[in-house]
Amino acid sequence: MKFIEKPILLQGHERSITQIKYNREGDLLFSVAKDTVTNVWYSVNGERLGTYNGHTGAVWCVDCDWDTKNVLTGSADNSCRLWDCETGKQLALLNTNSAVRTCGFDFSGNIIMFSTDKQMGYQCYLNFFDLRDPQQIDDNQPYLSVPCSDHKITSAVWGPLGEFVIAGHENGEINQFSAKSGEVLKKAKEHSRQINDIQPSVDLTIFISASKDNTAKLFDSTSLDHIKTFKTERPVNSAAISPIMDHVVMGGGQEAMEVTTTSTRIGKFEARFFHAAYEEEFGRVKGHFGPINCVAFHPDGKSYSSGGEDGYVRIHYFDPQYFDFELEA
Repeated sequence: MKFIEKPILLQGHERSITQIKYNREGDLLFSVAKDTVTNVWYSVNGERLGTYNGHTGAVWCVDCDWDTKNVLTGSADNSCRLWDCETGKQLALLNTNSAVRTCGFDFSGNIIMFSTDKQMGYQCYLNFFDLRDPQQIDDNQPYLSVPCSDHKITSAVWGPLGEFVIAGHENGEINQFSAKSGEVLKKAKEHSRQINDIQPSVDLTIFISASKDNTAKLFDSTSLDHIKTFKTERPVNSAAISPIMDHVVMGGGQEAMEVTTTSTRIGKFEARFFHAAYEEEFGRVKGHFGPINCVAFHPDGKSYSSGGEDGYVRIHYFDPQYFDFELEA
């Protein structure tokens, strides 16, 4: 894999990164970690723009709305918070009974969804709030709350048109939950173990799931038809689809608790690039001193970033030759 220069190293967290997210234009990169801090960076040079302070536990998830007005974060302090992106001011605080694992704005930026963990006697819920109705926020009453009693949600994203949420569960199942009624519209069970991450393509028509069963898979968002599988020898923590090439990037490694028992060389802490059509690996990128927890492509497809167990976020810019690359059929 060719890159223009050294990666940009973002050092703004003291503990491992849990999620990174670009805004729609790609000029900003949001990062959250287990150290309670939410950072926002200029993606072009890695300068830190600011932080969103308020959480008192590990922050598991972050999302930014379509026009980069608001930011949403979910944390192990049993809260989901809404922030003003520009000023860093906290706009809303939604308290829950257990940790908030996933969160996201729909396409309009008006509806938010977040899921809570199954812990301390409370079951997993998928909650929907309409931000246009201040009463819901003030009363902490979602207009829809869907219980998931069997297997908790470990990753979730909005589907196309904001009609449903695509959720991955700890048993490897993928479900579509209607944002209107809360019913399960479709189910797929292609993975054998927990789904660690789900990321949609730019147009939301397909998505990629990363699983503990050492694979990442492409699915059709509407029908949940399984399209492709990318196999590795390690659990896949995160995977992303390139917006301009038929490429996917995957990051993984062992579980954090097993890391100390292996040398960094054996750990295989590389980002791995696969061709989306041929399912073949064509490149690896070294860098992190621990498993990669999350990966994301820049919306223009000319760079990607990764967040690791080592607490660093790295932004890699591709060499122009990368875009001429096409695997021989």
